[in-house]
Amino acid sequence: MEIWVNPRCSKCRSALSILDEAGVSYEVRRYLEEPPTVAELDAVLKRLGLDPWDIARMQEPEAAELGLKSWPRDEATRGRWLTALAEHPKLIQRPIITADDGTTVVGRTEEAVRSVLP
Repeated sequence: MEIWVNPRCSKCRSALSILDEAGVSYEVRRYLEEPPTVAELDAVLKRLGLDPWDIARMQEPEAAELGLKSWPRDEATRGRWLTALAEHPKLIQRPIITADDGTTVVGRTEEAVRSVLP
């Protein structure tokens, strides 16, 4: 199991606590220090069944600087969105958890985190 976290994020810390309480082993990826590649983001989004704009943190200053709110949300601009998220990892919603079986969730709620537990 892998979890993408920002240690300063309360939702990430909560998810880690739930995983620890459940006694599961996992790898932590501090995605701000080790940003995912475009290919990794694309793979995670496919497992999530989401598009890049669905996991973009639109309230971040980088989103405003890039003008993300005005970007089209369609297949033609999907690559542009993926590149923006890879280059500005603060824009990625967190935590993202990928279970050993490939199940992937954005663990913003306790229920979402528990859904990937064995």
